Amino acid sequence: MLNEATISVGRSVVARATSEPALVRGFLIGAALVFLGLFLFVPLAVVFAQAFQKGIAAYVDSFREPAALAAIRLTLFTAAVAVPFNLVFGVAAAWVIGKFDFIGKSFLMTLIDLPFSVSPVVSGLIYVLVFGMQGWLGPWLAAHDIKIIFAVPGIILTTMFVTFPFVARELIPLMQAQGSEEEEAAVTLGAGGWQTFFRVTLPNVKWGLLYGVILCNARAMGEFGAVSVVSGHIRGLTNTLPLHVEILYNEYQYVAAFAAASLLALLALVTLAVKSLIQWRAARDAVIRHTGGGESDA
Repeated sequence: MLNEATISVGRSVVARATSEPALVRGFLIGAALVFLGLFLFVPLAVVFAQAFQKGIAAYVDSFREPAALAAIRLTLFTAAVAVPFNLVFGVAAAWVIGKFDFIGKSFLMTLIDLPFSVSPVVSGLIYVLVFGMQGWLGPWLAAHDIKIIFAVPGIILTTMFVTFPFVARELIPLMQAQGSEEEEAAVTLGAGGWQTFFRVTLPNVKWGLLYGVILCNARAMGEFGAVSVVSGHIRGLTNTLPLHVEILYNEYQYVAAFAAASLLALLALVTLAVKSLIQWRAARDAVIRHTGGGESDA
């Protein structure tokens, strides 16, 4: 067996072989900081600077407009409907794909990835072709006084379509990596299907589930392309917050436009912060499980 001195020497050799000179490290770190500054921090600073250009009073007044309040309400309502649906779908799809083998499994995974490869504008056009007045179901919907396109149902449907992969794609790798040994052991001990899911499967993927929900929610609130096609841009009725920003900017109401945009920027920042917290907690739980230690009260 190798002694500790040999192991220490080997680690030193590997560390020297994989480390870069200080000059190279400094250049790469500096390049990354410059890139982040130009393409992330500077645009964010410009958004908030323009939003508060005429003071806090003007910033607050921009959200008191009926159209702004309606856009915020519609954005929150759309996310409140789309995210739970995608949560249920994502968990079910990940459970089936990660735990079972069946014919068509690869095809199902391809369908789940479809919104990632299709332009959001094309997604919106597909819904127009299906539910529009000249679409496949348009005459039937009109005859029954059901309005989907240029109405809230169309916005919700397109938002659900462009966001449904997020939860599933976070959970599928986790469930595949964990296998089904723990579930099989639980069933052997007499646990039912729902007991196995809630007491074994769900706790093992809770951080990935939260991560997927957060990303899904951020995309649902910030979606523009697909929603723009099916909304009709009816102010106060079918404009979400991103569409409201576009209309205000086109009308040269820059303070109000950037004020609304600042809400979306804050959403992005909060999403990044929560994402980092979840990753940290997941990494800490993984270390605790591997070391066999108990979780502290901190």
